[in-house]
Amino acid sequence: MQDSRMKHMPTGIPSFDPVLNGGVPLGSVILLSGGAGGGNVEFAYSSVLSHARSKKAGKEICSENLCFPEEIVYFTFTKLASSIRREIELSFRADSEIFDGTVRFIDLSKIYFDASVVPRKWYSKTDIVETLQSRRHEPESLFGELSKQMETIPPGSLIVFDSLTDIATQHANDAEWHQFISFLRGIQRVAKYWNTTYYMLISDAIFEPRRMADIKDCCDASISFEWEEASGRRRQRVMFIEKFRMVMPDLEENDFVKFAVRITGDGGFEVSNIRMVI
Repeated sequence: MQDSRMKHMPTGIPSFDPVLNGGVPLGSVILLSGGAGGGNVEFAYSSVLSHARSKKAGKEICSENLCFPEEIVYFTFTKLASSIRREIELSFRADSEIFDGTVRFIDLSKIYFDASVVPRKWYSKTDIVETLQSRRHEPESLFGELSKQMETIPPGSLIVFDSLTDIATQHANDAEWHQFISFLRGIQRVAKYWNTTYYMLISDAIFEPRRMADIKDCCDASISFEWEEASGRRRQRVMFIEKFRMVMPDLEENDFVKFAVRITGDGGFEVSNIRMVI
């Protein structure tokens, strides 16, 4: 069994939390990787929505070993925060007010696109003069602004990065890649001081194996989501836990490593049955 003194944060996914003895260890950096429609995004959406509903209903309590997030923060680097809210609401039949006062969305897309070839009028309503004036008071890099925003988040929170793919693909050469990996290692370290849990979304097929291994090494847990062939020529979503520090021994002891999952409008992300790996 896991150490009874270890505090956990529920994922908010009822069919998965019991497998984790209530939730993930506080301070975990969790990589959620997958291809199109694999389920990693829906996992994060379902978790955020579940915690938002708990906050809205005032049902959150902390026991000796279980803590709900102090704050829920969703970082987006290329998507509109309003688009993410709308997507979750429509996908999982959530009330349009569910995120008001429960989830803080932080949109860093302007800084991201400022460093790209995308025309300014596609992503910003400010003119070039206003942009240059505002930059006098802004960090010079996406990492700088991200660090500044993270320091405003109280300890014991849940933070979602949507997505690491957007950041990593901007750091192609070796020097830039080293900077990116160093930043991830810094997050992994400070997460333990803050007892903050991170979901890092990423599209794994984009990166070569060596670089994907670099990213996984910076995370406490690596969970992949993919499609596999099932009976009757049907495809089945599968969630595979590649590593999970402080949790993996329990999972392997019970052969709980691979899970068949489904996604529904009412239930969100669900573990439909446990696939025991022999």
